[in-house]
Amino acid sequence: MERSYASRSSGELATAASGGGRPVKVIPLRHPPGGFGLVSSSSPPWWWAAVERARGMRPVEWAEAALPCVAWMRKYRWKEDLQADLAAGITVGVMLVPQAMSYAKLAGLHPIYGLCFVPLFVYAIFGSSRQLAVGPVALVSLLVSNVLGGIVNSSSELYTELAILLAFMVGILECLMGLLRLGWLIRFISHSVISGFTTASAIVIGLSQIKYFLGYNVTRSSKIIPLIESIIAGADQFSWPPFVMGSAFLVVLLTMKHLGKSDKRLRFLRASGPLTTVVLGTIFVKIFHPPAIPVVGEIPQGLPKFSIPRGFEHVLSLTPTAALITGVAILESVGIAKALAAKNGYELDSNKELFGLGIANICGSFFSSYPATGSFSRSAVNHESGAKTGLSGIIMGIIIGSALLFMTPLFTDIPQCALAAIVISAVTGLVDYEEAIFLWRIDKKDFFLWAITFITTLVFGIEIGVLVGVGFSLAFVIHESANPHIAVLGRLPGTTVYRNILQYPEAFTYNGIVVVRIDAPIYFANISYIKDRLREYELNLPNSNRGLDVGRVYFVILEMSPVTYIDSSAVQALKDLHQEYKARHIQIAIANPNRQVHLLLSRSGILDLIGAAWCFVRVHDAVQVCLQHVQNASSSALKLPSQASGDSADSISTSKEEQRRIKQDGFFKNLWKAKNGNADSSAEVQPLLQQNLV
Repeated sequence: MERSYASRSSGELATAASGGGRPVKVIPLRHPPGGFGLVSSSSPPWWWAAVERARGMRPVEWAEAALPCVAWMRKYRWKEDLQADLAAGITVGVMLVPQAMSYAKLAGLHPIYGLCFVPLFVYAIFGSSRQLAVGPVALVSLLVSNVLGGIVNSSSELYTELAILLAFMVGILECLMGLLRLGWLIRFISHSVISGFTTASAIVIGLSQIKYFLGYNVTRSSKIIPLIESIIAGADQFSWPPFVMGSAFLVVLLTMKHLGKSDKRLRFLRASGPLTTVVLGTIFVKIFHPPAIPVVGEIPQGLPKFSIPRGFEHVLSLTPTAALITGVAILESVGIAKALAAKNGYELDSNKELFGLGIANICGSFFSSYPATGSFSRSAVNHESGAKTGLSGIIMGIIIGSALLFMTPLFTDIPQCALAAIVISAVTGLVDYEEAIFLWRIDKKDFFLWAITFITTLVFGIEIGVLVGVGFSLAFVIHESANPHIAVLGRLPGTTVYRNILQYPEAFTYNGIVVVRIDAPIYFANISYIKDRLREYELNLPNSNRGLDVGRVYFVILEMSPVTYIDSSAVQALKDLHQEYKARHIQIAIANPNRQVHLLLSRSGILDLIGAAWCFVRVHDAVQVCLQHVQNASSSALKLPSQASGDSADSISTSKEEQRRIKQDGFFKNLWKAKNGNADSSAEVQPLLQQNLV
């Protein structure tokens, strides 16, 4: 049953049975076919797989790919789903009418521009989410107001044209991102950045609407300092009637929202809050006609007409804002759409979702709509109301269209403080201070991201806040990637399992052998750090608890199972490291590389340098072989001091340090002989695990 190590390296199993130990198998690593340096990947290119998939698609599948609504229309259950969709559509539609008018005012537009129903109809056809409620949202409205206010006066016709043009540009960007499958880019933005950004934006939005409570104009700005200065400067113009009415409406809205969330039987109150506020405010104005309460004014009756967006000469100046709104759309819409899809048991493709939102904005821009996206609050109400399919969105559109046709005379006397109260009530849910407390407790780095994004957004504005937050988020990603986690491994007692010795201090480690696990891909950004850490392990020898004390490292075993990728820079660095180690007579061994990494190491010639015999399936096999070399070399080196000194009196004067040096030199020579194969032919592989340790 016993075999030499040399025979094991040719691909056979090695067993050992000496010193009372039990046989231990050394599993051969299957090297890539065709020989080293001649390997090519057999995986087909990505486009070939896409072509093959497209060929196998049936006409129905093609229809579903082009029109996601076909998927739910084919399986629509009229008895069960229609009632739920009607209830949800009516509930959210009633909520959307006053909210859309409020958000249009926040964007600096006439309320009528918030009531465009075209995006709802188009999204119901092209959107892949069945519960997402599309329309104006507070954050996008603030972005529109902030950017366009710096270009042109909000009372001019050009302001409205640019807002509509912005919807067209956002739609184009969303469609491009969906078609090019670039939705993954948003993953680089940390949740902490998103939370800090939305919290600061909610505060700015609330302060921008407080002018309708105070009764005097406040500077239009996305920065908190000019807003506060403007509020303080105009304090002498304060008016009590709008403040009292607005505060009362806000209390009503917050109370109804709280009751709707806390009790399922009262959840209709959450959706009916905005409508209740508008109705109460309108009735009060019609009865008492208070001169100090500003109202919406006349709203044109009828459906929006088709028109081509204008103002294309301002495209360059609007591009950064369009990109920012697209990012917000991905964060808000795709995030909640995926969550709702998971709750309702169907799959959602984020790239299709982006394309659907893009088509909705493009079509909306031809009917005087400013940028629309998915709403957290309305989508949650839509889901809670039992929406099953996109038909609920079509019903919302019908309600808005009916309001434009038949109810615009009733909108004339809506108090502006009521619309402001609706906006403030909606954004209170975005103030996520609990997230900041949570991050402070569990991860100071993420809290720092939250805080820096929050502060910069408040002080320097939304655009700067987003750039700083995303910049720091990417910096942390780069830092983590360039400084990967590296662990020294030891064997758990009684097993062949190797784990981090910091996590498992009882693990066995062996003198002269260091087992290192690199928990990341190896590429140009982190190879320098990895090499420095490996040199550090060589200079600062980790404390070992097994084997003879040989005084230094002779074997470095790289556990490569977590390494998913390795690039050309890393390959060159590994070659350099091998040469450095070779000069210091240190052998590298590789354990458990995945297929792609193994292929690249083979193609690059690293395995030829290291030697195919030093590639292993398991860390356990590598340690077993290295330990055998250490044991064989040590047994020969131990005899050298006595042979050198003999029985002469000169040996008595030899210092302990000199004896240690002679011993290590002898060990070193014997070890290098063993590694070069001179000792392999006669040495038997010894068992790593003794019987009494298992």
